[in-house]
Amino acid sequence: MTRARNIFVVLMAATGLALAQAPPAANAPTGLQAPARPRFVPIPIGPSAFVPPEVAIPHPTPAEVAQINQALTKWIDTDQSADRTLLKKYESLLMLQAPRLNVAATYTPTQMRLGARHDGFVEIAKKGDIDLLLHGDSITDWWTQGDENKATFEKYFGAYKTANFAIAGDTTNGVLWGLRNGEGQGFQPKAIMLMIGTNNTGGAEHEGTASAAGIAEGIGAVVLEMRSDFPQAKILLLAIFPRGIAGDPVRGKIAEINRLISKLDDGRHVFYLDIGPKFLDEKGNFLPDAFRPDNLHPAAKGYDIWGAAVKDKLAELTK
Repeated sequence: MTRARNIFVVLMAATGLALAQAPPAANAPTGLQAPARPRFVPIPIGPSAFVPPEVAIPHPTPAEVAQINQALTKWIDTDQSADRTLLKKYESLLMLQAPRLNVAATYTPTQMRLGARHDGFVEIAKKGDIDLLLHGDSITDWWTQGDENKATFEKYFGAYKTANFAIAGDTTNGVLWGLRNGEGQGFQPKAIMLMIGTNNTGGAEHEGTASAAGIAEGIGAVVLEMRSDFPQAKILLLAIFPRGIAGDPVRGKIAEINRLISKLDDGRHVFYLDIGPKFLDEKGNFLPDAFRPDNLHPAAKGYDIWGAAVKDKLAELTK
């Protein structure tokens, strides 16, 4: 690898962690009948959320950005290698840019979090009397879609006073906004089961994506918000489930997110659990009938595997 390519790779890796992306689109995931809605309606970005230090991305100050760029310019100007012409040609691209806002860690509503379902969750929250809160996106939302799933839900959660505030298609920032705007007030659950972040990874159904580190920041912000809203609750933080087929690049991105958020487990209030391998065979393929053909959403068998994998831990956390 030439010196020019070497420095380019290093800089892109550094700046890539700092770039936040636009919120994902409003399209509901495939698999359920959903009303037609615009593919993407821009929503003003909300304020930043606090992020736990365990997953916080280090951001250079403006002074550090200027210092780094001065050093790079000096290095390029004095370089005597055969790469100098190439370095000068792309000098502006090599300059470190000031970090942009990580939308995944802001209180920015998504299209799906706005509206009647959010209003309904707020009313449920006001009534209180909730021991177990489920939160996340469609993967959690669809626990009660279809007779088989409802039966499985009752099998594993029927003994609890349960509320499910997950919404299909949602992201970390949408969950943050919901919690801040009434879904996190009025009750104090004993335990929370949270899985969020897969929609932040992007895909054909979404307009924007975020880096693994950016998504981990968003998940960390959700956990911190829940710790503030529900200080006595025990949080079962689930690793993001695998998606796509074996070898799909998104699997690697999800693995990196999970590696980062595992650091949030403090053994007292937050408990990280990765049950993803339970859905896969030895080659990394989903077990037969465990997931839908989209390789994203569990089928009835997958929900049963999920329930069996968490029932003992939830029983422990809700004591």
